[in-house]
Amino acid sequence: MIYDHLLVRYGELTLKGANRKMFVNQLRSNTKRALMPLQGYKVKANRDRMYIELEQDADMEEMCNRLKQVFGIYSISPVLKIEKDIATIKAQAIEFARQYKENDTFKIDVKRSDKNFEYDTFQLQREVGGAVLSETDHLSVDVHHPDHVIKIEVRHDAIYIYDRVIEGAGGLPVGTGGKTLLMLSGGIDSPVAGMEVMRRGVTIEAIHFHSPPFTSEKAKDKVIELTRILSEHVGEIKLYIVPFTELQKQIHKVVHERYTMTSTRRMMMRVADKVVHQVGANAIVNGENLGQVASQTLKSMYAINAVTSTPVLRPLLTLDKEEIVHKAKQIGTFDVSIQPFEDCCTIFTPKNPVTEPDYDKVLKYEEGFDFEEMIQSAVDNVETINIDKNYESKKDSETNSLAKDLF
Repeated sequence: MIYDHLLVRYGELTLKGANRKMFVNQLRSNTKRALMPLQGYKVKANRDRMYIELEQDADMEEMCNRLKQVFGIYSISPVLKIEKDIATIKAQAIEFARQYKENDTFKIDVKRSDKNFEYDTFQLQREVGGAVLSETDHLSVDVHHPDHVIKIEVRHDAIYIYDRVIEGAGGLPVGTGGKTLLMLSGGIDSPVAGMEVMRRGVTIEAIHFHSPPFTSEKAKDKVIELTRILSEHVGEIKLYIVPFTELQKQIHKVVHERYTMTSTRRMMMRVADKVVHQVGANAIVNGENLGQVASQTLKSMYAINAVTSTPVLRPLLTLDKEEIVHKAKQIGTFDVSIQPFEDCCTIFTPKNPVTEPDYDKVLKYEEGFDFEEMIQSAVDNVETINIDKNYESKKDSETNSLAKDLF
């Protein structure tokens, strides 16, 4: 079947009021970016839906594969735009039906926004369904659980007919919900957290804490690959690699062993708090899950959060681990996350970390050394990498100060 359009449905965007135009415009921009550098199409977006007009040389299947990863798209259908003529409608429905297997079932589904069309909904269903049955002897009708649904939309400009609906990513268009800084560890949880906030229209940049020689280049490469996978959905993402070795060594010199994990997280949050303001983000995102590990109890979160007034988003807070693993497999990060290259938190985990840290004790241990200069040095020596889905071939990393990169 040769289709001439892709019909893109917005889903949640239809609930937006006066600012819907802004969401639609952003979705159109994201759609065009997702389809680059493919050829042979023209994007037309209106208030209720988007149509992508296809030329004969368009790679429709590749377009569908790309579009179903774009947040804000509820579903996609390859469609034919035909004349508002009953004979043409019947002929096209019969063409669809002739491709179905022996003993398959079908039904005709009609939506009629043009109320002036000569046939009402039920008349059109009967006319087209009867024509299909009379011209095929291998099919039957099942209006409740059919194998195929031939959909006919009667709109003011034309008739649109199709029989395939491809599920999209849903959510809101990335770029409509502000910017966040994702704390990307390299484990299973944080990439899923990043994907969850992007699905709500939020743009992300990512920060990773690297402690050579205790953590290897392969651990860093693992995080770069996770960022690359996330970028497949939204375009280029900036990744900030923080040199964390000296800070981490100093923590272990002055902080009681059981509290080193808490202090490590606090220092990470202090670095992230400086970076989040320099990059113009509105919140910090992490993959914390309530009660999953020692640093993710309520008391631990309180002690860690105390170093920043920046909102900290935890989209995975109440999920079961099985749910998080399922999501990681869906988005394609799971196999990378389980590669045996540990991050700095894992390597330096104490044998018996405190799970209910005393906040006053945390402060007392950290008062033994002024960490501010080391924190600022880590920020000043961040490595910035611009990563998109083609990063492996581009290798366009740069090492410089964050301030120089931004300004």
